[in-house]
Amino acid sequence: MKKYSSIDVTACRTYSIKSRDNKVNIRDHFAGKPAADMSFDDFFASLPNLLGAESLRNVVNSVIAARKSDRPVVLAIGGHVIKCGLQPVLKTLIDEGVISAVAMNGSAAIHDYEVSLIGATSEDVGAVLHAGDFGFSEETGAGINRALKEALPGGIGFGQAVGRSIVANNHEFKNYSLLATCVERQIPVTVHVAIGTDIIHQHPDFDGAVTGEMSARDFRLLTSVVADLSGGVWLNVGSAVIMPEVFLKALSVAQNLGFHVAGFDTANFDMTQHYRPLQNVVKRPTADGGHGYTITGHHEINIPLLAAAILARWNTSL
Repeated sequence: MKKYSSIDVTACRTYSIKSRDNKVNIRDHFAGKPAADMSFDDFFASLPNLLGAESLRNVVNSVIAARKSDRPVVLAIGGHVIKCGLQPVLKTLIDEGVISAVAMNGSAAIHDYEVSLIGATSEDVGAVLHAGDFGFSEETGAGINRALKEALPGGIGFGQAVGRSIVANNHEFKNYSLLATCVERQIPVTVHVAIGTDIIHQHPDFDGAVTGEMSARDFRLLTSVVADLSGGVWLNVGSAVIMPEVFLKALSVAQNLGFHVAGFDTANFDMTQHYRPLQNVVKRPTADGGHGYTITGHHEINIPLLAAAILARWNTSL
């Protein structure tokens, strides 16, 4: 066996720290001093120009630039975004013309519908699962499935069908519904369903053919939105599988049909960064002249922060 002895470090070379390249310096990167009376603009400007704060600034700049050039800003969400109580924040962005289209998975649509109906959502699954009661609320299952069946002959998709039903039936809390807001503001709203993943699929009123057709219509509608995404922004918030996959396929269809969709930016907001959003939202789609950003953290903090930063510059930017 070879034997080793301690190495002699007295011959190591050194250099002056002043000659070294550094990634962080006080002039370009450090946070500003907080103050009790600072405005939101001052607070946002005081964030360090590094990592997540830098990415968030870039997303804000991308959204402002896109809308200033009349390019789309599409919001794709999962159900947890609704469960975090962010509808007032997102509704404001829609009302202000910041968000030009909304896409969501089936879970988000269900939570949105329940909030519009009773002002509450998110049952305690563990408490009712073993009793066989989880997901069987009559109003939710019957209401959404009926709305889909009634709208089928009219040629509209899942999102429009449920949104119109909320408005037509004057749900008590419809002002908190993103689906209803999109219908009233006449912007595209689509719902993308995986059969068997949502509680309304458990109900006697569920019709797989109807649900599939309505969601397929929404996929084609969303694809037309994606076909126009050049120069725009795609925001994926809280969906780790369904919406990233839907986005990638919609983009592929658009490219296949001859729409050269390029030069758009994307961002993935989530509590942890998962494989599909990183590949299907942040990296692959932006390879042709765009930028992809990741913002990691709780939606109930980061989305209001994003909205406030956009709105602080909104009226002076357009």
